[in-house]
Amino acid sequence: MQIGLHVSKFQWPDGPANLATDLVRVATAAEEAGFRALSVMDHLFAVPWNGEVEDSMLEAYTTLGFLAASTKRMNLLAMVTATTFREPGLLAKAVTTLDVLSKGRAWLGIGAGFYEAETTGLGLPLPSVSERFERMEETLQIVLQMWSESEDPYQGQHYQLGRTLNSPQALTRPHPPILIGGGGEKKTLRLVAQYAQKCNLFGSPELEHKLAVLRTHCDEVGRNFDDIEKTVGAQLDPGPNGENVETILEQLRAWSALGVTHVQTAIPNVASLTSIEIFAERIIPVARDVGHHGLGETGSRFRRLHNDEVPELRVLWIRRSCAGPDQFFNQFIGYRLVS
Repeated sequence: MQIGLHVSKFQWPDGPANLATDLVRVATAAEEAGFRALSVMDHLFAVPWNGEVEDSMLEAYTTLGFLAASTKRMNLLAMVTATTFREPGLLAKAVTTLDVLSKGRAWLGIGAGFYEAETTGLGLPLPSVSERFERMEETLQIVLQMWSESEDPYQGQHYQLGRTLNSPQALTRPHPPILIGGGGEKKTLRLVAQYAQKCNLFGSPELEHKLAVLRTHCDEVGRNFDDIEKTVGAQLDPGPNGENVETILEQLRAWSALGVTHVQTAIPNVASLTSIEIFAERIIPVARDVGHHGLGETGSRFRRLHNDEVPELRVLWIRRSCAGPDQFFNQFIGYRLVS
């Protein structure tokens, strides 16, 4: 099991004047701690479950380029790119540039997008849900074509490209891994089966079911289910003094038992570095030994927990909804120990 750090807030105590310095501190500490990947939100306004809408929010790909120069080993990605923010050719160039300048560490995290306040506020398009998924599929086709040897034109319903030249090419071959975020059973997971190397799902009680749906889509399109890396997005709070560490390790073992090999987590008060230090000392070294279905006695104990046979410890699922014009977006906020 590997752990990545997701930076979802930039409203830090020292303010915008020191944000660059603080971001380098966080990235350097995360890399030294052994985090596998570093991600940032692709939002232009702060999202309402994460503070005030007016809180600081940095543009994702500019921030990732800055982080490429500040790190050496961690993979870098937007978690996840909103399809309609950038034309597909520009997105392919942005991720390619990130891959080249980071010496082969870019992932493409992508989703359909949803946040009406920022698109209305800044004059960006937010088509219907069905059209966003059509555009997302065409975007995936275009970036894959641009990461291939083909320079042929692309003719789609929504996008037309005259020449899909991409020079220089990405260093990661055959291309930077594609991670699709979301658990929509009809469209999102079908796109994962067709195009992605990684899925990213909420660590909810529905996780096992979502993975079963993904397996069905893989069977339908002739894709090997095991070729897709299963990742989870979460907020894991170790507590100010590490009091929640054992609960987090139990949760990681439960997800591993379902086939999850990577967790991308936001951490409260990340700028203080205290939580990163706790992860470095007490969580990441243990998580590395949590193998896919290779958990031994410890894993068996947690599989019993997953089946609710240990009533004194269970996961509390918290949902907050952000109402949009055509959908509700449910965000995994975190978990805590309950009796």
